Amino acid sequence: MTGTITNLQICAARGEPMQRKMNVRAFADFGLEGDAHAKQGSARQVLFIDEETLTEFGLSAGRVRENITTRGVALHDIVPGTRVRAGGATFEITKHCAPCEFIEDIQPGLREKMEGHRGMLARVIEGGELRVGDAVEVIKSN
Repeated sequence: MTGTITNLQICAARGEPMQRKMNVRAFADFGLEGDAHAKQGSARQVLFIDEETLTEFGLSAGRVRENITTRGVALHDIVPGTRVRAGGATFEITKHCAPCEFIEDIQPGLREKMEGHRGMLARVIEGGELRVGDAVEVIKSN
């Protein structure tokens, strides 16, 4: 399964709006440079969501606070433990991201509708540069 990175976002400080980037660096076992949610040892270093899911729910990129938006990869079908190469970095999918309270602020009832479709959390296995337009590829599935 291969796709493309369509958007990159970081959150410079918790609770702040997401900032769109054309490129960003991922650091092994940490997360994305400049992202407030990056944390060594965390299973929640990076959030992926596919553009197709955002479109299905009428949402724009970054609206559910994802870091990496993709096209062409059905992320919700990937099982934890799967490795994904995005740009120059490798990630391990750790778990589905449960919709948070703020999802209800976007649209009443959206939290329930997005259950199982908010995206996939991952940790960085190998750091590297990511750019909008780079390939996304499932490289190892458990």
